[in-house]
Amino acid sequence: MYQVVPGGAGGTVTDVIPKQKLSKDTRPLVGAGVIGLVLVIAAVTAWCYYIASLRKAELLKTELLDLNKDGYIIRNQGGSIVFRMDFRSGTLDLDSCSKEGEILSCVRTTDRKLIFFIETVRPKDTVQCYRVRWEEVVPDIPVEHAMTYKFAHWYGGAVSAVQHWPISISGQQAPKPFVTSDIYSNRDEFGGILESYWISSNATAIKINNSVPFHLGWNDTEKTMYFQARYNDSSFKPNPGEMPCAELSYRVCVGSDVTSIHKYMVRRYFNKPNKVPAEVMFRHPSWSTWALHKTDIDQEKLLTYAANIRKYNFNCSQMELDDGYSRHYGDFEFDPVKFPNASAMFHKLKSDDFMVSLWIHPFVNHDSENFHTCVERGLFVREPTGQLSALVRWWNGIGGILDFTNPETRDWFASQLRSLRSRYGVSSFKFEAGEANYLPWKFKTLESIRDPSIFTRRYTEMASLYNDRAEARSGYQSQNISCFFRPIDRDSVWGYELGLKSVIPAVLTISILGYQFILPDMIGGNAHVNRTYGNRGLPDRELYIRWLELSAFMPSMQFSIPPWEYGDDVVEIARKYTALHESLVAPRVLELASEVLSTGDPIIRPVWWIATGDETAYKIDSQFLIGDDLMVAPVLEPGKQERDIYLPAGHWRSYKGERFDIKEPLHLTDYPVDLDEIAYFLWV
Repeated sequence: MYQVVPGGAGGTVTDVIPKQKLSKDTRPLVGAGVIGLVLVIAAVTAWCYYIASLRKAELLKTELLDLNKDGYIIRNQGGSIVFRMDFRSGTLDLDSCSKEGEILSCVRTTDRKLIFFIETVRPKDTVQCYRVRWEEVVPDIPVEHAMTYKFAHWYGGAVSAVQHWPISISGQQAPKPFVTSDIYSNRDEFGGILESYWISSNATAIKINNSVPFHLGWNDTEKTMYFQARYNDSSFKPNPGEMPCAELSYRVCVGSDVTSIHKYMVRRYFNKPNKVPAEVMFRHPSWSTWALHKTDIDQEKLLTYAANIRKYNFNCSQMELDDGYSRHYGDFEFDPVKFPNASAMFHKLKSDDFMVSLWIHPFVNHDSENFHTCVERGLFVREPTGQLSALVRWWNGIGGILDFTNPETRDWFASQLRSLRSRYGVSSFKFEAGEANYLPWKFKTLESIRDPSIFTRRYTEMASLYNDRAEARSGYQSQNISCFFRPIDRDSVWGYELGLKSVIPAVLTISILGYQFILPDMIGGNAHVNRTYGNRGLPDRELYIRWLELSAFMPSMQFSIPPWEYGDDVVEIARKYTALHESLVAPRVLELASEVLSTGDPIIRPVWWIATGDETAYKIDSQFLIGDDLMVAPVLEPGKQERDIYLPAGHWRSYKGERFDIKEPLHLTDYPVDLDEIAYFLWV
């Protein structure tokens, strides 16, 4: 019934070959086979890891950007590295990264969770952009990225006390709040006109998002700039109800050349002016009382100043009555001792065709009649609890600083200006100060502001009603205010620290930041004691003349120290250059000003604007362009009546009538420029 099958499952084997031992000759063959098998397995494993690494490497690439755990690099179309950013606040866990469409994201560092992504955006054929965001999910952890700046020359950011073009970085600075500051009093801080935007000579631009609690530092040894976001130990604060979780977000864009990438960034990210200021402000100089009289101004001196302007046959767009006309700071009224009949004074000035602008500021000192009113009505910035008005110290004393986030404050301030205008016929105002460094370190405003520089924005908005002739010295996201912006006061010296040599770099920086209606401060500087190169309390005569010549090629001119203080020969030079400004410069500036409304392009342009392929052009800080067809090369050194001049390729005619038709850039060495001359060249 059952049959036993040999070798079957559970069966008995009957015809089995007896087992034999391996001979010594066969053992090496078996060993080699085992080793071979192990090697095959290892090779297959290595190949799998290699394929996985290739896939991961492909995953961590997006267009021309390569991401690794410690940062990323961006290449241009030619394959050269043009941008490098290192992560200093953590190491990405690459196994947590994924890619979906144009977004590459990661959810962890090696020790914590986060939100991180890079999104590729290609807005036009010649521009490639990357949106980068690193957000901490745990409060009070700063985010810091380090940008290497050694690949190119960089421009932008903020005005500074020592102004260079391109940016010159020295020493080491831990990241500090990137907010507007008065650099005349605080020379190591960032300036009063500031935007978190930089461009480089290799056609790369970076714009930090306005929502970032942005701190900036640097290290000239490592050739890095530190971009940091944080709330702890900072004047930045999160919005009400938000956790203090830091977020660093920005865009990096790469273009074909620096001029085109800047045009793209300005059109995309900057406010534009909505109107052009009064034409006469571009054509004729304004005249300020400040450098000549400081606070020692009175009714008789003002009328004498006006009479001398007419006596020496100068035009005047408006007179600027600066500091010293009120009894207390914050009064909005004339000192009856210094100005016994202000109404008659204004009537006399008006009959002589003088428009008058008044110096104003955001402070109300404790001895002002308006101080108690502002406290009672809650018009001041407050201390952190919001219970008490904060007292601040500024260069003219101690008082409250008006809270321009408060609609009631704005209405009260505007009513004071309207009263001055209606009672005396004041034409406009010079909006002094407004920098965030005058706020308390910790403060409270009616409208919560996370970025202290928003205070600057709110203050400059008060100039909107008077922007035909108004002037402001601070700006943040304020390009659409449409008034004249000026860099901080200049000292009457030759050098780069608030001196004559700083004027062109400062104006170019402001232009790159989107502010095109520029007043480059007073001819000859402010003549402050111990900060003046010269005798008799006046700026040096040669310095004054060279400053005058440079100012004639700026969008607007402003005198304070009058040319007749130096004699008839300087008066003649001043007449020559105010006339040249009106006939040659102003028509070009006005034409370009109308274009600014739609493009935001600079009126005063760097030399590289029309010479993007020439390395030399990126380092020139003593020449500039008005538009594309007027090149200006002033003498900025004492005792010199010659200078080296760089001419881009093209067809140029000098102010002397010389013709230069050149296919390559030309260097004119020791080009003669007499004391009463400024070198300039017109595109033919």
